[in-house]
Amino acid sequence: MKTIIIPTDFSPIATNAMNYGVDMAKAINANIVLMHVYQVPVTVTDVPVVVVSIDELRESVEEKLADLKSAIERITSGKIKVYTEARLGNVVDELESFCNKINPFAVVMGTKGATGLERVMFGSVTLTAIRHLTWPVFCVPPGKEYGQGIKKIGFACDFKKVIESTPIHFIKNVIKEFNAGLYVLNVDYENRRFKPETPEQSLMLHTMLEDINPSYHFIEQKDIEDGINKFAEENNLDLVIAIPKKHKLLESIFKPSSTKQLVFESRIPVMCVHE
Repeated sequence: MKTIIIPTDFSPIATNAMNYGVDMAKAINANIVLMHVYQVPVTVTDVPVVVVSIDELRESVEEKLADLKSAIERITSGKIKVYTEARLGNVVDELESFCNKINPFAVVMGTKGATGLERVMFGSVTLTAIRHLTWPVFCVPPGKEYGQGIKKIGFACDFKKVIESTPIHFIKNVIKEFNAGLYVLNVDYENRRFKPETPEQSLMLHTMLEDINPSYHFIEQKDIEDGINKFAEENNLDLVIAIPKKHKLLESIFKPSSTKQLVFESRIPVMCVHE
């Protein structure tokens, strides 16, 4: 049985991601695990003082998780199984340990918008999870609903070392689970990124993906993020697949824009999966 892990800190952004993950679980017939990792709060004084006992903190967390579980079971009429997991420690370390234990289909987390003077595309925990977890991480923007599901998926590719760098298994798995169409997106401008090996690499990618019938789109744009933004807006993509370590793709796609809010921050969920 497929399992989706939904970490939560009980914030509105996390709750929105939880609702998205619950609807996703219903669509693909998966179980969900609501997970909260807590740390013992201390006061900042000359001598650190524990504000609350570990037992009290665990009890409070477990009560909140139980309330969420009950609410989900009521809303879904018990159609999906909901489990809870409360752990003490570092969020990403405990999340990774739990993923190793149950081998989930995906992790669904919320993202954050601008904070203070600096625009932060993901909460620090989500960004750290993206960098360290080897399982697909779905990053859900604030206010995004699952709606009619995931039917159109974009995959940004530069046709470089495609065999080594393309997570074919995960891509095919997601496409088949959601019965979605795959749009392979290559952004270039005046062939500046075109290399002698590009045709061969693109053929290799097509060979690896041909059984899921992707469509290929070559976008003429100076900036990768602008090209993907425009395509996503015009074609109503439901999800974008990004490879975090691939030529700093995350930094490229999600870098702050002084002219407009990036479509990824406002409405497009992103699935991050490693090479």
